[in-house]
Amino acid sequence: MSAQIWVLGGTGRSGRTIAAQLARRGLTAVLIGRDANRLHAAAEQTGSETLLAPSLATAASEIRQQRPSVVINTVGPFTATAPEIVDACRAVGSHYIDLANDVAALSAAFEMHDAATQAGHTLVTGAGFGVTATESVVVKLCDGRPTPLRVRVDMVPSMAMEEGTAGEALIGTLLGGLEGRQITDSRLAPARIFSDAVRLTLPDGSQVTTSSMPLGELLAAHRASGARHVLSASSEAPSSPVIRTMMPAVSSLMRWERLRSFTTRRLARVRVKAKERPRDHSWGHAVVTWADGETREGWLRLGDAQEYTGAVPAEIARRLLAGEGRPGVYTPAALFGPALAESCGAEYLLPQPGRR
Repeated sequence: MSAQIWVLGGTGRSGRTIAAQLARRGLTAVLIGRDANRLHAAAEQTGSETLLAPSLATAASEIRQQRPSVVINTVGPFTATAPEIVDACRAVGSHYIDLANDVAALSAAFEMHDAATQAGHTLVTGAGFGVTATESVVVKLCDGRPTPLRVRVDMVPSMAMEEGTAGEALIGTLLGGLEGRQITDSRLAPARIFSDAVRLTLPDGSQVTTSSMPLGELLAAHRASGARHVLSASSEAPSSPVIRTMMPAVSSLMRWERLRSFTTRRLARVRVKAKERPRDHSWGHAVVTWADGETREGWLRLGDAQEYTGAVPAEIARRLLAGEGRPGVYTPAALFGPALAESCGAEYLLPQPGRR
């Protein structure tokens, strides 16, 4: 098998960022996309190779024929794109990484664990900012400790926005977070969306409000800790009481697959203006509580969340090429531990534990 790293969706921002991060590690990406002109431009920016694939089926066929070592999927919605690409990777033993960050996509990935183990290949899902930053803090706090009772994770991204369209991967993730969920008694249970608002004081002294938004961090934190009760929250969740009141009805509508697909496609084409990132740092945060009342809190500090979303899959791909993975399905810190986050440029800040 050739030591190639393929990046599906290579003309998008995530694909270009991953290719640039691979180049910093001395690795060359093969960018896969549908538009020859955009592929050429992206390759010139990142020093990458290219492969034109007009459809997902074509990309899967090329994987089966050319047998790349690692395939990184940036094309959403991942519930639709992952199965076909994973099947192709499994057939030839290619490792697979994606940026999925919604409950449905991660749940579907975890169901592939036995098949991946039997095939001897590694599947890493949730290899972006949100899952990696929060899960890593949970793993760090729980290291050497008994199973906790309760975990809350908060993601506070800060990223510069470039002018262009949002893309289906991002929109699909955000819409996936509109269906209220939390872990109650170790099971995925309905919950009110955008509730449990908390005003956090960040380690740099600034403040931000986070409220519940059940993205991939919810499942990753539960699997990392084994806690009976888990809540995931985000600073990206609207804090307006009016919006919070309306969201249950919107969430119900988004359960209709046709409506959700239509909404995803329409919103993905909406153009957004360039914008500087709102704060110097992005943060992953977790509070872990044990049955005896002991609590531990931790932060992960990093820079631009989008750049970090490029660094994580690039570093995972490097490690997989080096033979450091193991067969099965994992989230980033579950496979490589909390040190992975540091190798991608982040820093832990861990206050002293206490009791409540």
